[in-house]
Amino acid sequence: MVKGKKVVVVFPAYNAEKTLEKTYQEIPMDLVDELVLVDDCSSDKTVEIATSLGIHHVLKHENNKGYGGNQKTCYKMALSLGADIIIMVHPDYQYTPTLLPSIIWLIANEVYPVVLGSRILGRGALKGGMPKYKYIANRFLTLFQNTLIGEKLSEYHTGYRAFSADVLNSINFEANSDDFIFDNQMLSQIFYAGFEIAEITCPTKYFKEASSINFKRSTKYGLGVIATSIKHRLQLWGMINDIIYKKMK
Repeated sequence: MVKGKKVVVVFPAYNAEKTLEKTYQEIPMDLVDELVLVDDCSSDKTVEIATSLGIHHVLKHENNKGYGGNQKTCYKMALSLGADIIIMVHPDYQYTPTLLPSIIWLIANEVYPVVLGSRILGRGALKGGMPKYKYIANRFLTLFQNTLIGEKLSEYHTGYRAFSADVLNSINFEANSDDFIFDNQMLSQIFYAGFEIAEITCPTKYFKEASSINFKRSTKYGLGVIATSIKHRLQLWGMINDIIYKKMK
């Protein structure tokens, strides 16, 4: 535990057999109490490798539930284990777990309830190989979101995220999409609920084995981001009452 708080790292996994061990080896186990891996019906040996590594809790979806659906299972399992701090780490080694101590202490010290690893702060994105079209789309969408939501994040699209249990218990994340837009809906819910979000500079790596959505799915995600931002603004104005903004506590 860190300052009496139980720390649980969750791995939303899909065909991660080539990168899982490398990711696991960088987890600071002196700070992390439990590891949870949810395999979203992979066709490779992700589950076997996770078990051989001694990951505490391994669950395999019998059917592919999507990226958002995978996270829902991850967070519910972490909360059921009594987690106080929950960190999502992608097992594709795109984000380094060596940043975990800094992330954990920010939440443990109650400085911020949510921490994101930002690829845009500094020069990590392009230096790490982010395709230029994704970088440009990231910057445009982030500007659009900040304008409509009224916040000042450097990016809304990182997959490196940490939450206090209070945050996850306060938002209706199970009402979100099972697709990639889940990430964006969560940040909208968190801001709407009144929580603050911290960002730290995060280097990133783009390589063959790292998961990445194609242009078609990226376009679908981008349209979803715009729709979520508009919905957030309408919710703030009291013009709609969407279920995703339902307070859970």
